[in-house]
Amino acid sequence: MPLVSLKNTITLAISVRDRHASAEWFSDKLGFELSHHIDEAGWSEMRTNVDGVTLGLGEQAEPSPGNCVPVFEVADISTARSALEDAGVAFDGATETIEGMVSTATFYDPDMNALMLAQDLTGSS
Repeated sequence: MPLVSLKNTITLAISVRDRHASAEWFSDKLGFELSHHIDEAGWSEMRTNVDGVTLGLGEQAEPSPGNCVPVFEVADISTARSALEDAGVAFDGATETIEGMVSTATFYDPDMNALMLAQDLTGSS
């Protein structure tokens, strides 16, 4: 039995220099649809053609190409994080919260690949 109960969504987060230009590129080239831009968080999301899979565009002055972080949605990030930490899973710092939007926590697999948990705080999930 798994330690954490994941929802049926996943966000693939990548870093980009200009979220708006990248959103246009992914729309024109791959047919993804813009869900929203959250300018105050430097974040944009696009619906892919795969149900439950979203592309997240995180704006960075110096993006890290090849650095894709799968983001798994959970109903309760505190419970999920505690279960993983109790099992010896390493996390990178504290859980980050943008009030009214999302809470996230980055953790690592045994090969130090970054993964993330996210809890939607908008009330729409």
